[in-house]
Amino acid sequence: MSAGSRAVLEEIQLIRGPSGLGFNIVGGTDQQYVSHDSGIYVSSIKEGGAAAVDGRLQEGDRILEINGTKLENLLRKMAVDLFRNSTDPVVLKVQHQNHLNGPLGSRSDRDSEGTSLAVIVVPVLLAAVAIYAFVKLRQRAARF
Repeated sequence: MSAGSRAVLEEIQLIRGPSGLGFNIVGGTDQQYVSHDSGIYVSSIKEGGAAAVDGRLQEGDRILEINGTKLENLLRKMAVDLFRNSTDPVVLKVQHQNHLNGPLGSRSDRDSEGTSLAVIVVPVLLAAVAIYAFVKLRQRAARF
């Protein structure tokens, strides 16, 4: 994390719903989500799931512990097994990221998708219009 960013720690208690805890994770020693960091991160939150209903867990948050078990230096599969085998209530120790400087996939990234999409779509559309105009001009020139 950069010197100017602040991480906030929070303990979140969830009760498993019909679709489980309602979020997905990424990371681990075998599938690092953040370069040089084997932490376990929330990759997505399922709409209507336990985590979404609670509202405190956010995409990009790092999960430090589950029911008192630290999630350090684990393979992703081992972390998934810990989540699947946990008993209710599930107590998570979470490090909320400064989402302006947090891992990819954080909510702030999603908030800026409209701008990012415009940066990609506008040049592609302009290129398409330029190609179309070029083809039409060549067709006219060939007619004499």
